[in-house]
Amino acid sequence: PGWKYAHWEQKGVPIRIEVGPRDLENKQVRLVVRFNGEKIDVGVDDLADTIAKKLDEVQQGMFAKALQFRDDHLVKVTEWKDFVPNLELHNLVLTPWCGGEHQDWEEWVKNKSREESLESRGEAGEDDRTATSVAAKTLCIPFDQPELPEGTKCIASGLPATCWVMWGRSY
Repeated sequence: PGWKYAHWEQKGVPIRIEVGPRDLENKQVRLVVRFNGEKIDVGVDDLADTIAKKLDEVQQGMFAKALQFRDDHLVKVTEWKDFVPNLELHNLVLTPWCGGEHQDWEEWVKNKSREESLESRGEAGEDDRTATSVAAKTLCIPFDQPELPEGTKCIASGLPATCWVMWGRSY
């Protein structure tokens, strides 16, 4: 019945409940957790409590995994020469920034990062209308700001930086 399982996994169902003839006799079901592949047999009387507990564990596990992945791929960069190479490594890049009022510099970063990325891939002549998404874009100004040393310059404009901003790509 692999296609049946795959059908529900593709829909994102986090816990599969399997019931067979022996399970009915024993008044139990088998739970299969999609996130980690765990399989457990549970009595029908305990089913609701067990599923609620497993769903909490799945959520916590997925959140911890995503947080670890983000932290492993977050790089602090203070010079332009390191910006595009880190984007090419699929990292999120945290840079000093001159503030949200400088949208012209944000557009400059977008254009310059696209240009340098295409050049490094040997696709420098690619038409601007194509869907290649290699340009950096601002993701957020994090609430928890790392210390910004006095005199730090914006990565794009060279103006005094007022905050850190996170950059990434849309894939």
